[in-house]
Amino acid sequence: MNIHEYQAKALFKEFGVPVQDGIAVKSPSEFDAAIAAIPGDHVVVKSQIHAGGRGKGVFVDGFKGGVKFVAKSEAAETAKKMLGNTLVTKQTGPQGRVVGTLYFAEPVDIEKEYYLSVLMDRASGKVAIVASTAGGMDIEKVAEETPEQIMKMLVDPDIGLQPFQIRELAFFFGFGEKEKQKQFKAVIAGLYRLFWQKDCSMVEVNPLVLTKDGKIVCLDAKVAFDDNGLFRHPELQELRDPHEEDPKEIEAGKYGLNYIALDGNIACMVNGAGLAMATMDIIKHFGGNPANFLDVGGGATEESITQAFNILLKDPHVKGILVNIFGGIMRCDVIAAGVIAAVKNVGLKLPLVVRLEGTNVELGRKMLSESGISLTTADSLADAAEKIVKIVAEQK
Repeated sequence: MNIHEYQAKALFKEFGVPVQDGIAVKSPSEFDAAIAAIPGDHVVVKSQIHAGGRGKGVFVDGFKGGVKFVAKSEAAETAKKMLGNTLVTKQTGPQGRVVGTLYFAEPVDIEKEYYLSVLMDRASGKVAIVASTAGGMDIEKVAEETPEQIMKMLVDPDIGLQPFQIRELAFFFGFGEKEKQKQFKAVIAGLYRLFWQKDCSMVEVNPLVLTKDGKIVCLDAKVAFDDNGLFRHPELQELRDPHEEDPKEIEAGKYGLNYIALDGNIACMVNGAGLAMATMDIIKHFGGNPANFLDVGGGATEESITQAFNILLKDPHVKGILVNIFGGIMRCDVIAAGVIAAVKNVGLKLPLVVRLEGTNVELGRKMLSESGISLTTADSLADAAEKIVKIVAEQK
């Protein structure tokens, strides 16, 4: 689960991490009070969406920039052009994201910008801290063009972040003075505690800045949480912004389904994340394009399968459906019964290819063949993928 910058900054403050102060607003009636509360003659107006590249983004009406540094006298008018408008960035895709919240922030006089993040390193099973002396830039681009500006440090979760590691990071950034080291310790220690205590999958600051008066401040904040740990944090679930998420993904979550929309036209319904990935790969291998990732899990029921079909059919780009089920814990006859009932309930008219394998597979196949519903069966994953790709291609 992702949250907005202003929400992430509030969490940073809870853990003693210094941030750029500001006020979030959701309606024009709040503009004047928020602007007046910012000290000085200027204000930074920041669009709040779950995507990077806001500063270089363009609104659909041609207005440029999702982050603006303006005089206070111009702030309200600038904000009106941004709130409710759709911002397109390199991360949103051409459809963009509607800006439902703005963040009026205090300007910061910057001396130097840095990059800092805390995330899981799955290869080592440890926490990774990634630091760069090139802040305010796309970290992937920095890694490609100037990798010497990046430092990666692994932290053993059993012993936590150690003082010598904090000092090593501080010296990498050039924070050799005792006061700057003290400030940096508060930043990195706080970010690490946040990452660990709130079950985060990533905490990112880009940029982390050194101000002209010697302060180390988080100018931006990005936090993503591990969905599997959210049950431990009901307070975090309240931060979810449903307007920033695909309605189909939200609906899927209600029924214990894992759904991610893609840009293809062949819908996939699979049990198991690994099998789902393999299914998408082999669809691509035969020249097709998967429309989604959908894992119905090992405990699929008639109701969840019916809901899965409903979710798949909400995508107007879908031209065919591939059901690929391996019956290990779940018996193939139970899956077959669910597919038959679901197809009848939703009134499916799209081509359907079903591949079953595992426990009670012969009974499951028999049930499908005698069901009277229109479908194509397959003996293997390759056979299923090849058939659905061919059927969809012939529809064009």
